[in-house]
Formats: sequence, C-alpha cells, structure tokens
Amino acid sequence: MDATPVVVVTGLRFAYGEIVAIDGISIVVPAGRIGLVGANGAGKTTLLKILLGVLPAASGSVEVLGTNVATGLLDIRSKVGWMPEGDCLPPDQTAADFLIYAAELGGLPTRAARQHASDVLGLVGLHEERFRYIGEFSTGMKQRAKLAQAIVHDPQLVLLDEPTAGLDPEGREEMLDLIVRLEGFGINAIISSHVLTDIERTCDWVVMLDGGHVLRSGPMTDLSTTDELELEIIGDPTPVVEALRRRGGSVEVSGAEVRLKLEGGDPFVAARDALAETGAALRRLGARRTTLEDVFMGEDQGG
Repeated sequence: MDATPVVVVTGLRFAYGEIVAIDGISIVVPAGRIGLVGANGAGKTTLLKILLGVLPAASGSVEVLGTNVATGLLDIRSKVGWMPEGDCLPPDQTAADFLIYAAELGGLPTRAARQHASDVLGLVGLHEERFRYIGEFSTGMKQRAKLAQAIVHDPQLVLLDEPTAGLDPEGREEMLDLIVRLEGFGINAIISSHVLTDIERTCDWVVMLDGGHVLRSGPMTDLSTTDELELEIIGDPTPVVEALRRRGGSVEVSGAEVRLKLEGGDPFVAARDALAETGAALRRLGARRTTLEDVFMGEDQGG
C-alpha cells in the first residue's frame, strides 16, 4: 500500500442543529485497513458521510486521497467506494444488472462494466446467484452485494459502515475474510463498527471515537501491547508472587495466573529471577495483550 495518508482531517466540526456529532477532531489516517470504532452515536457514520461529501463540514478541512472534499468531490467519489449500513439495494433488479449499473456509474464503459460486474460477483461468492432478484437474497447475500457494488469500479478506498450487521457467525467470518482480501487488490478500507472483535480481526490501525471526540488513533499493535507480564504457574503460585513483590513488582493473582507490572525495570528479568529462586514450574509466560474493549473502556473512563 502507498505510504500517503488516505484521509487527513483538521479541526473538523459538524452538528445536527444543537447536537454536536463531530467536535473539532484532527486525525491522519494511513493506507491499509483502518478500524473506526465507537458506540452507536459516537460519530462514526457522520464522519464517513463527511468524507463522501454527503454532509458538509461546519468547520475544518477534510482531504481524501490527497484531494480536498470541498473542492474536488467528484474526483474523490470516482476513487472511493461506499457500503452503507442500511438495506438500500433495489429488490426488483438482478445482482448482475445492478452491479453493471453501479460500475457504469463509477465511470466504466459498458463492456468493461459487464466484465467487472461478473468478476466482482465471483469474488464475493455471488456468481451462481447473479441472475436472481436481489429482493430474494438473504441478509448475508445482500451484505455481499453491497460490498460488491462498493468495489466494482476499482476504487482506491472503500468506506464500510457496519459490514457485518445482521450476519450469523458463518456469514460474519466470510465478510471479514473478504475485507482482509481487499488489500491484495490495492484497495484501502475504513471499516466502521461497534463490534470491536471485528476490528481486531481485520484492521492494522484503529481510530476510536466517543461523543464526537477522538479517544485514540494509532496502530493496533501499539494499542494492544502493555508493559505487563502474565505467568501461569504449575502448582501453588504464592512463593513466586512473594518473590516478585520483593523485587518491587505489582502483582495480581487469579488462580494459577499471575500478572506482573514492574516500574523502572525489566519484568522479564524479575520473572526469570523469581522462578529461579523458587524453583517453580511454569506453564506459560508472555507479555499481556489487551483487547480493544479494554482500551476503549479505559479511555472512556479517563484511564
């Protein structure tokens, strides 16, 4: 993927009347698969619609793929795909006809549009159903059709709003697999979701919104890595716990699992020395990793 940011937002504000949905945020979104997370009402969909130019910014500036939304909207829309959350597909059209139409709207000539429609329907697993009316589709098939129309014109960036909404576990996994595959076609993706495990599964960067503010923005690895260790002791962990505390460690114990945090020192060295001193047997040792939910709840509570 290109190292150039796909989105640059500076001082962005938007309100629905008296209700402020986006409150002066500034973010730089790199290329790749980006998770946009937050509770319902956090401002995720509003931000996506501003990136598309559907909603006008009250103040601030927005650039998508290096082009300012205020002055180059048509250029942006030719390079961006959009998968909305709601059920928006025409029920009385076949998947093939609808995808050809979407490709032509994206600027492809008719012959190329037909080929792209066929290829993309195969990619999302709808080749056998391409001549069925969309109104007969299941929820999972409709979601895949919405993804197909978002990428049929070979965009550089797709905006996916709750792409796994309404899907059963199998359908969810299939959709997440498709999203991961987009990078192989040179397509960047911003995935908006309140399902944090979906973002952990697919994304390498995350932007957290809450109440129209940015809580965090950064690589998944930075957000999920801690300076704590987790040890699983075979047998009674008490001697190890006492040895760790003598070395200045802050220790929490849950059964055989021991969590260690050490200020001003290497926790791996402290754990090694404590294990050597006590002769305790170890089943597992590693850096503790947090989930996005841990990070989000910590930020939301001012942690």
